[in-house]
Amino acid sequence: MSAAERRRRRFGGFRGGPLEQAFQIYAPSAVYAVGLGAIMPAMAPAATAFGASLALAAASVTLVSIGSLVANAPAAWLASRAGERITIIVSAWVGSLGALVTLAAVAGWLPVADHTGLGLLLAGLVIVGMAGAGFNLARQSYLAVAVPGSHRARAMSTLGGTIRIGMFAGPFLGAGLQTVMGLQGAFVVATAAMVLAAGMSFTIKDLPVPGTTPAGSTQPASPTASVTAGPGPRPTMRWLARRHRRVLLTAGIGVMCLSAARASRSAVIPLWATELGLSPAAASAVYGLTGLADLVMFYPSGFLMDRRGRRVVAVFCMAGLALGTALVPLTGSPWWFAAMAVVVGLGNGFGSGIVMTLGADYSPPEGRPQFLALWRQLSDVGMLTGPAVLSAVTGLAGLAFGIWAVAAIAAAGAVIFARSLPKGPGSVADLVAR
Repeated sequence: MSAAERRRRRFGGFRGGPLEQAFQIYAPSAVYAVGLGAIMPAMAPAATAFGASLALAAASVTLVSIGSLVANAPAAWLASRAGERITIIVSAWVGSLGALVTLAAVAGWLPVADHTGLGLLLAGLVIVGMAGAGFNLARQSYLAVAVPGSHRARAMSTLGGTIRIGMFAGPFLGAGLQTVMGLQGAFVVATAAMVLAAGMSFTIKDLPVPGTTPAGSTQPASPTASVTAGPGPRPTMRWLARRHRRVLLTAGIGVMCLSAARASRSAVIPLWATELGLSPAAASAVYGLTGLADLVMFYPSGFLMDRRGRRVVAVFCMAGLALGTALVPLTGSPWWFAAMAVVVGLGNGFGSGIVMTLGADYSPPEGRPQFLALWRQLSDVGMLTGPAVLSAVTGLAGLAFGIWAVAAIAAAGAVIFARSLPKGPGSVADLVAR
């Protein structure tokens, strides 16, 4: 065996390697994430442009998460019947429609009053969030089947990395076009990127059905290959929640803590930068450093998960988030603040793909989309809870205590993962079953 072949097998090379089937998911995912990245920082300014209060403008940022939360069950229903490929395509086009609605509202294409335009903007954001539920769930379900367990974490962390790349590039592209077109430039980038990703999704191949395609046959496999293992009624989300309640109430709560800490970090860094009196440019630079530190960790995270196990990565991710977040209020200079922000970014990036990997590990062959929808429900609840806790504690005791409350959530997640996840490499479900 040549040295190149050994490297390809070791690192999961795409061409002829274990991750080859996964590659077709990554390109549309990255492009779609560019659209989301462009639209995220423009939500609140667009709402205020319609005369919304600062409180309502701040709340508009949560609409994407709310849309995802309410659409998880319908997304699971679609994936279990139409298959992952169709779900990805449909979701991408629905997301494009949502982005187009926001663009129409911001660009003033419709002769409506400001309050109606604001309603269209908010509705478009909810549609984008609902589309994200199906898009994310189907990608995760697809990779859970398409990639062997020995490389699952690398596949999931690479998916998380492509999303991070898109979310990192999107704001810069949106800001660039805004210098020419004004605020609507961000929504033009979002709409164009999502439409492009929707078109690219048609290139995704159906998953094969093991044992059902005759040798040499060129007929496409059933789109429900990965979610149905035989005849009979499909499991419901309620039934799966009862059957897997122990996992959902242990590792699932850890996922909630992780999502809460991740969502809060997007507010912690800018808010403490303001507390220190940093200029908007300096605050953006620190936030960019955090994102860069986050980005560079995605592949090492997956490699360690496959080689050393999910528990090591999950615990160190949460510990890094807890430590970095707890030290942020103790910084009094821009340099120390930037250093702690990088620690937060490294901790978060170290867990790239961990939520998707654990969901894929625990998901049963039958009812996989429904289980992953439950898993995403926990993650989405955490994303809404974290900023709410930060806001509530800040209002009662001040910003420093609000940030420490977020750090406590991250520390609790580290303890939960340490106690609930088994040691060793491989699928956590397989390790528990041994």
